[in-house]
Amino acid sequence: MADIKGVLVDITRCVNCESCVVACRLYNGLEEGKNGAKETQAEKDKLVSNRWTVVQKVKVEKNGNAVRRYVKQQCLHCLEPACASACFSKALQKTPEGPVVYNEKLCVGCRYCFIACPFEIPTYEWDKSFPRVQKCQMCLARVADNQMPACASVCPTSAITFGKREDLLKEAKSRIAANPALYVDHIYGEKEAGGTSWLYLSDVPFEQLGFNTKVTHRPIPDYTWQVLKWTPYIFVGWGALLTGMYMYTKRRAEVHAEEEMYAPVDKEE
Repeated sequence: MADIKGVLVDITRCVNCESCVVACRLYNGLEEGKNGAKETQAEKDKLVSNRWTVVQKVKVEKNGNAVRRYVKQQCLHCLEPACASACFSKALQKTPEGPVVYNEKLCVGCRYCFIACPFEIPTYEWDKSFPRVQKCQMCLARVADNQMPACASVCPTSAITFGKREDLLKEAKSRIAANPALYVDHIYGEKEAGGTSWLYLSDVPFEQLGFNTKVTHRPIPDYTWQVLKWTPYIFVGWGALLTGMYMYTKRRAEVHAEEEMYAPVDKEE
């Protein structure tokens, strides 16, 4: 865990250039737009199957004034991802480097990951004949080679910093300590859902920016496992019950057939 990679996003430094959005699209070969149609701003602010990161424009209040903040969003790559825990086909996996990646060859399209994710990140190719689950892969090939994800490599304001997660936590705490008047004393992702590989700093409360601040600090799989661990027993028990019902019904039918076969025949007077 000490060598796991992460990314620190400093919202106070984002200027909405959207270089990260373009870099993600180009590196991952994602099609621009939706079926060639021009998208509205509201559509551009949403994560969809062909857009793995967005910069949302959020109006907030600070010191009595209305201000705008720009919030980069993508998969947070949880340390103990609920999506991977819920994926019985193992199509979603947490890698040793940090990224949570998707293998379309193993996916059965159940979309349990949608329900499990506390951040509502995974999307789906609803318009495809053979749809896939889609989300940020955190540029695994680059990260494994100790290179920055594509989005971080093009950020002109250093709003996106790549490195070891533990080093990024130290950096985030150092920035808060050095300028407590600027930052709220909260590193989003340090503890949320058991911790995430993507961390955030902000000068306004995260709930104002649309972050899920009510998510548990306990890893989500700790909860899901309490249910999932009984699945094999439920499967076997349900199978035994159905088998028993089938045998009982079959035997009743056989007895009924035998009774009709040997029943006395009334002779006509």
